[in-house]
Amino acid sequence: MAHSSVAAWAPDSWTSKTIRQQPTYPNPAALDDVVDHLTTLPPLVTSWEVDALREELAAAARGERFLLQGGECAESFQDCTADIITSRLKILLQMSLVLTYGLNTKVVRVGRFAGQYAKPRSSPTETRDGITLPSYRGDIINSPAFTEEARTPDPQRLKRAYTKSGLTLNLVRALSEGGFADLRHPEYWNVDFMQHSPLADEYHALVQAIEDSLRFMDVVADGTPGSLDRVQFYTSHEALLLPYETAFTRHVPHQNGVYNLGTHLPWIGKRTNHLDGAHVEYMRGLRNPIGLKVGPSMTRTKLLDLIEVLDPDDTPGRLTLITRFGADAVGTKLPPLLKAVQATGRTVLWCCDPMHGNTERTEGGLKTRRFSNISAELEQTFDIHAAEGSHLGGVHFELTGEDVTECIGGARGLTEHDLERAYHSRVDPRLNYEQALEMAFSVVRKYRQLHQ
Repeated sequence: MAHSSVAAWAPDSWTSKTIRQQPTYPNPAALDDVVDHLTTLPPLVTSWEVDALREELAAAARGERFLLQGGECAESFQDCTADIITSRLKILLQMSLVLTYGLNTKVVRVGRFAGQYAKPRSSPTETRDGITLPSYRGDIINSPAFTEEARTPDPQRLKRAYTKSGLTLNLVRALSEGGFADLRHPEYWNVDFMQHSPLADEYHALVQAIEDSLRFMDVVADGTPGSLDRVQFYTSHEALLLPYETAFTRHVPHQNGVYNLGTHLPWIGKRTNHLDGAHVEYMRGLRNPIGLKVGPSMTRTKLLDLIEVLDPDDTPGRLTLITRFGADAVGTKLPPLLKAVQATGRTVLWCCDPMHGNTERTEGGLKTRRFSNISAELEQTFDIHAAEGSHLGGVHFELTGEDVTECIGGARGLTEHDLERAYHSRVDPRLNYEQALEMAFSVVRKYRQLHQ
């Protein structure tokens, strides 16, 4: 069944399926013109980068790597600046270094950037003071300002999303392959904020150990930098706006199959994982490794059917299952799904997203997440995998390198009152710089506890 259905796949075969979470454009012909134009533009990533990521994810599924996936809940065009991109890259680099040293394994770095411009919404419309307008669906579609003009889906925004993605990726590549990624640079060890943290001693000890190791390697290598001054970053985003994704879905010379060359790792969200839906239809035919969000409503039968459709050949590195249940539900929801997949003997990479299942609203109406709940889901997920003889091979965080106040708790004990100081997210709350690095230490402590 799987092979015959794959044979019938085409980059636009999703158009015959039920499509969800798509905007209504007032002028569909204008959208078609923009998509046609995008198909003529250079790709954002290459097929060999995509293939390399698939190999690394396969290694993570075997326990030979660890996936760190993180970045913005929803990128905004105005945040495509050198400072913001650099700070985001810096926290991911520092987190990955903590994980590499603490887990004693190589880390696969995948950013939620250079394309994370579309967001699913629970309702297609929003009403304020008796006025109903389309919901804000991300900068690739419309604008957050509550006016008819701003909320009307605009096809020209797809071109801006491509440009901003390209600019972001260009800077990320330049920084990660150049001196910015050199682990010897002292600016990476700016730990001023850690003086307020109970993790201060642990952090300083780790920094000192890494510095000692690097000095030793410099002596042994006679000053030759080797790979210490560069790292590999991959991109990811939810493949939500299918006309945009289709524009970068291309055949590659001397390669079999079809690639989405708009990102390395596209994923299917919780609201679009229908077996008969357009998003599953689109994703099943790609050569890319893909992610699948797995939430509380997922049943064993549906998950196994999705795995069969999305990865019929059981290709190592092809499928990453990103679990997101919430601290209160993971203990009952994850084990039966984990056992069901294990029983098939299939190879998947399990990744924990402890963010999305722990979203709540304050009395004032702000979305937030409690650091304690995020940490609790992550620790429970590690425990469940260990109890079942499985392997948790990655984590998925919404975070920023900025000093925002959007999640409650963490080392500085941010309270609900503190959220008003620097709440900048347009959609979901993110871990700030300090909370994100603290979470990396939490992963290391839990991992070491289980592997003593």
